[in-house]
Amino acid sequence: MTRTTLALPNDLPIESWSSIGDHLLSVSDSSSWWIGDWLVFGQEQYKDRYRRAIKGTALNYQTLRNYAWIARRFEPARRRARLTFQHHVEVAALPPHIQDHWFGLAEKFGWSKNELRKQIRDSESSSDTPIKPTELRVSLRLRQEHITRWEEAARRNNRSLIEWITEALDNATVALDH
Repeated sequence: MTRTTLALPNDLPIESWSSIGDHLLSVSDSSSWWIGDWLVFGQEQYKDRYRRAIKGTALNYQTLRNYAWIARRFEPARRRARLTFQHHVEVAALPPHIQDHWFGLAEKFGWSKNELRKQIRDSESSSDTPIKPTELRVSLRLRQEHITRWEEAARRNNRSLIEWITEALDNATVALDH
């Protein structure tokens, strides 16, 4: 095994191959938490050097910000080991008690991240939803370049523009708290 290659023997039993895959996927998912925690620590401990340090990473700035935001939203005691980092991303913008509700269902029914997202959206569109958001209508006059840039950022993060704007505002709020 090297940084860029995993060479497996041709006679590898399927059970071993499957076990290796499970381990690799676990490490991959865990690394998102580790990077987020590393970023939060750096931001708190090395304010003056933090930005320079993250510029040296291979990941883009928005990805790093997302990792840090999720790590801040879920202190280690609230993280669900049976769910992926992406499950946590799906509920991050919700209040903690609602997050716990969805985590419980995802664990109970073994939902994938995509199924969790679908269930949340279906629930939000039904009239008996426990998480009916308060409605706030905002009207903005923006330059087209801002709209285009924001829509592109939302698309890169697999979010609607509204979801992306909400996350950006939540990130700004968290940054003000630190």
